[in-house]
Amino acid sequence: MRSPLLLLPLLATSALAASTVLPGYIRADDWLERESQPERYVPLHLLDGRDTTAWCATGEKPAPITLGFKDAVTVDEVRVYTGDGSDRAAFKAHARARKLTLASVDASRSLTVEDKRGLQAVRLSQPLSGARFILEVVDRFPGASDDAPVCVTDLVFYSGGKALNGTWLAPKLKYDARQAPLLGTWFGGLEGAPEGFLSFYMDGTWRYTREPLEGGGPTSVTGTYTLSGTRLSLDVPKRGRVTAKLSGGSREGTRSPDASLVLEGAVVDEWGREFRGQP
Repeated sequence: MRSPLLLLPLLATSALAASTVLPGYIRADDWLERESQPERYVPLHLLDGRDTTAWCATGEKPAPITLGFKDAVTVDEVRVYTGDGSDRAAFKAHARARKLTLASVDASRSLTVEDKRGLQAVRLSQPLSGARFILEVVDRFPGASDDAPVCVTDLVFYSGGKALNGTWLAPKLKYDARQAPLLGTWFGGLEGAPEGFLSFYMDGTWRYTREPLEGGGPTSVTGTYTLSGTRLSLDVPKRGRVTAKLSGGSREGTRSPDASLVLEGAVVDEWGREFRGQP
């Protein structure tokens, strides 16, 4: 049975959903059964507010998860449902996250929970602000075997008492193997010191932000994109259409470490031609 703690904050009205900054993407380079059944344990399940789905990953140090919002947010609480909550047998068979870290660009916080089913509220010692966060599992409760995958059912992010994700978001969280390598933030400018940030979101929109290292304030522009086969097109307001090609390849819906985006179009001289998958 679903816990009342899960139902009450997450059965938000559409008006509440519209008033918050929504998650734009969540991605990782690997997860359990990624090649055979990629939709079963995909990181998207962390955001859907449902105890019938979970994210699971193998290895002593699972691949980090990157979460991006469509604008900057301030997170002051995270509600964590550790383990695979789909049923009691799965909860005991799989390992359960005991401690996670949530990091912004310049700070990180620990999320420590007990070994039990249901959502557990974790207030951050100090709020974290930003549009992009990295989540990692750093300790776990053991599963039925030494090599049991570690799982988390849900993470619900709160800002000023409002949930930023939940069951109302679930219909928008559809895994698309063609789109998955694209989602996230791409970095332009000097390696290690990027100035341009090009983000692609699940809802078919993008945002370009320029943050000069010297002089001038940040600028930002948004638009929509379309994927047709291997062709990516960006509609840039008042500037026309830009095409982009994913270079370096991808595998089974994930992005290769050396992947980059090569742009062609009217904004190339202003934005730069190439964007890397890593800062």
